[in-house]
Amino acid sequence: MWVTIFIVVAVLALIGIIYLVSRFHRFRCLEQLGQKHKLLSWIIAALLAAGILSTAFLFNRYTMPVLIIYFMVIWIFCDLIAWIIRKIRKKERTRNYAGGAALLLTFAVLGAGWYFAHHIYRTAYSVRSDKLAPDAHLRAVMLADTHLGLTLDGEKFTALCSRIQQEKPDLVLICGDFVDDESEKADMLAACKALGQLSTGYGVFYVYGNHDRGYFHYRDFTDDELAAALTENGVRILYDETAEIADGYYVCGRRDGYDADRKTAQELTEPLDQSRYIIMLDHQPNDYDAEAAAGADLVLSGHTHGGHLFPAGLIGLAIGANDRVYGTEMRGNTQFIVTSGASGWAIPFKTGCISEYCVIDIAGE
Repeated sequence: MWVTIFIVVAVLALIGIIYLVSRFHRFRCLEQLGQKHKLLSWIIAALLAAGILSTAFLFNRYTMPVLIIYFMVIWIFCDLIAWIIRKIRKKERTRNYAGGAALLLTFAVLGAGWYFAHHIYRTAYSVRSDKLAPDAHLRAVMLADTHLGLTLDGEKFTALCSRIQQEKPDLVLICGDFVDDESEKADMLAACKALGQLSTGYGVFYVYGNHDRGYFHYRDFTDDELAAALTENGVRILYDETAEIADGYYVCGRRDGYDADRKTAQELTEPLDQSRYIIMLDHQPNDYDAEAAAGADLVLSGHTHGGHLFPAGLIGLAIGANDRVYGTEMRGNTQFIVTSGASGWAIPFKTGCISEYCVIDIAGE
């Protein structure tokens, strides 16, 4: 699937480059220059497009095709609006207002995307269950997809943990993709230390995401070193395992969905006392029916980044990659929550969502 995605993105980016150069050439000064020096006008148009697109190198190699596609799509939209206006007014184009609007709108969209990727919001949920006594209350803070190194380094993650501590959590639940291939050991160690300094009633629990083990293995720490740093700082890794915490709660942690030999949701919950409240952590939100049938009361996931770049989330839903991209829903007696995550992978912009951590208050009915 990823190969197909990369090929589609590459083709769209190539088309986008050609389209953008042609759009820059429509600015009046270049059109006039082209009447006498056609080749020179096209060279200048190409240089202008290259100059603007080269800003992607301020971020990373993955940003360039995204920047090209956004420019292309927004420019096509502005051209379409301009064409409709001209048809209504029955006038020919004299100035490239659509081009100016496209530039401004693209920078506005990406500027907002930069802010939403780097500014972490607090999102609150309230969950009730008749399994719990009327006066029962548990506060969980859910964190996922920090992808250390993109928008969060060790220092910024430590500051985020200070915010989490102010929530006075009973437990902290980390739903995967804590690190990825671009993460550095110093940031990983600092982040694990910050987790170890959290004061909670029942501890910090962690499940692996698809990026935590790394795909290309060129980062400067191993999976064993990550696991050791987490464990040494009191973080409990749940690897198809269940932790029983006080006052009638379980926390079940599933292996990532890409692990072919992971337990089914039913196998994980079958030995449990179903009269107790079962919280299940599953990095990828794509096994909802099975988890509801297995008797989980609350299932927490990340992975989707809330869509990250519009319309990626909608595409994920359309092809059946995920059961949900963001937010909460009920299936039977099971409540599902998907967070957009505190950061994201590779692209330091979020145009389809916000960055967040979630505060979940669980109470009895």
